[in-house]
Amino acid sequence: MSPALIAYRSVTRLIEPLAPRLLDARAKQGKEDPTRVDERLGLASAARPAGDLVWLHGVSVGETLSLLPVVERLRDRRPDLTVLVTSGTLTSATLLAKRLPAGVLHQFAPIDTPGAVGAFLDHWRPRAAVFVESELWPNLILEARRREVKLVLASARITEKTVDGWRRFPGAAREILSAFDRVLPQDEASAARLESLGARIDGHVNLKLAGAAPPHDPGAFTRLSAAIGDRPVVVAASTHDGEEIALVRAFDKLADRLCLILVPRHPERSAAIAAALTRDGYRFALRSNGREPDRDTDLYLADTLGEMGLFLRLADVVVMGGSFSAALEKPPVGGHNPLEPARLGKPAVTGPDMSNWAAVADALIQAGGLAVVEAPWDLSSVVAPLLADDKAAKAMGERGRRAAAEAGSGLDRLWDNLTPLLPPAGGRR
Repeated sequence: MSPALIAYRSVTRLIEPLAPRLLDARAKQGKEDPTRVDERLGLASAARPAGDLVWLHGVSVGETLSLLPVVERLRDRRPDLTVLVTSGTLTSATLLAKRLPAGVLHQFAPIDTPGAVGAFLDHWRPRAAVFVESELWPNLILEARRREVKLVLASARITEKTVDGWRRFPGAAREILSAFDRVLPQDEASAARLESLGARIDGHVNLKLAGAAPPHDPGAFTRLSAAIGDRPVVVAASTHDGEEIALVRAFDKLADRLCLILVPRHPERSAAIAAALTRDGYRFALRSNGREPDRDTDLYLADTLGEMGLFLRLADVVVMGGSFSAALEKPPVGGHNPLEPARLGKPAVTGPDMSNWAAVADALIQAGGLAVVEAPWDLSSVVAPLLADDKAAKAMGERGRRAAAEAGSGLDRLWDNLTPLLPPAGGRR
């Protein structure tokens, strides 16, 4: 083991006795689930079923949701395996509780101390594990490897800043990355960076491009459709600070015949958004209060979790949030997944900042399924013609749907790499 990793293990062992107190403090701040905080110490809150187990890990919402197609593939192709999904945030746990199939287990990931990692692995005894994005926790990865767990780093994305940090400890980086049986970055840039740290690259996979359209509640869809009536619907999806008011003002001229649905990326911002809308004299309904839009509301504030599939299905046109930072003089966000509306055949419009989804956005733009405007106040000139021409809007949506289908082939590549690492059917118990 490299000197840096020996030092890391020693330090984490020394501070481990403080972990329960620190986790309790985080729970009081609303950053941990107080009823499940022991899971972070590796103490399971569920029994381990008999048989072989495969473990999937993603830290936050985007990463864990990108694992759902992998879960479905495992359940379909290898029903003999138990599937455990771990994550690190409260929001991801809430969404996974709604989205994971029956029989799939969820736990909070253990903190990266020797005792917590050991307790977690002692209980769950996984045969194979898939880590998504760039979760490089030394104790967890190296101890899993020592126990002969087959490891895959999939959809890996790593920034140059992160690489610069790891380059101070080249031996440690090389040792951690060599613990993986397969390394599958999500793009060429990440592949080059990981390779520079000593990883062997086995292909490219971006799990955020895989999967089906987000689910929805058909009953809720019927009720909202009736409440909206024959008004055209524009959905502003995954909006960030400053975008809501700018988007509302952008559609002021269409307000009399339009239902605008705002879906903030972080629903906890709802009170601040509502205050700004009230200040500016807009009439709105709050989803979290159980209200539905009616003729007396200018817009609908959809401040709930896990309902994006519902609102996208209601849309005639979708505006992608997180993409107008430069025009609004806000810190860059990098945009959000434009494949979500595309998979539903919805025409979509975005701002210029799609740096986190550059390749996907370019493919959709080239296919004619995604339009770009420079600022929120330019939206009306693109959206109004689409609302006025149903045939053109449907054609644009269909072009996006075809491009999305072509982009989603990464799941098959991951499956091809993962299959040889899985325990044989009817294997060790």
